Amino acid sequence: MTPFKILAICFLIFGCSTTELVENWKNPDIEQYNPKKVLLVGMTANLDARQQFEQQLQEEYKVRGIEAVMSSTYFEPTFTSYKKTEIELLALEGQLIMDGFDTILFTKVIGVEDNIMYKSNYDGYDSTYRKFSEDYLMYQDAYYNPDYYEDYTVYHTETAMYCICPTKGRSLIWKGYIDIMDPETISETVNDYVRLMVVVLDEQQLINSELVMPQIHEEAIK
Repeated sequence: MTPFKILAICFLIFGCSTTELVENWKNPDIEQYNPKKVLLVGMTANLDARQQFEQQLQEEYKVRGIEAVMSSTYFEPTFTSYKKTEIELLALEGQLIMDGFDTILFTKVIGVEDNIMYKSNYDGYDSTYRKFSEDYLMYQDAYYNPDYYEDYTVYHTETAMYCICPTKGRSLIWKGYIDIMDPETISETVNDYVRLMVVVLDEQQLINSELVMPQIHEEAIK
């Protein structure tokens, strides 16, 4: 990993980002992967989030000279109105191949976790207390003050890249697990998520790192 990419990942994880890369896996049989046409699938009932996520990811592929299609425009509006069978999904893959697709990038939420965080240095007391009375004074608001704790939610997500190339078989290329911490706005979360994904895919040589046209500013989709 280059020093620049290390700094970029550290900034995204430890800066103001709401996202954190937990783990990722790459098919050891594949050193580099150059998709030609990608279907972007964000599985969520939140239509605004799906639209923004797929659109921003589409722009990231576009500026790298890769054709990417949003599932929200490729699928019929009734596609998600009922559960699909395995036979129907295999037929869909066949249709995608006929339409020139070689890759599917599939993102979904796989778990939600509610957590509680203690506020640090509560009330500004010196943390080097030496007596019981000092210790009790510092933390007694745990009984009385609801602001003593901060509730936050973590969304555990998974993004997987599948090859549906007819000559190479249909196999998993890459999978990444990303946590979203207490998201406040859809736009902020989408920006952080897509930026982190692109850095990781670039590092794993799964997306073209060279831009072939000016990049669309993140605010453009807000």
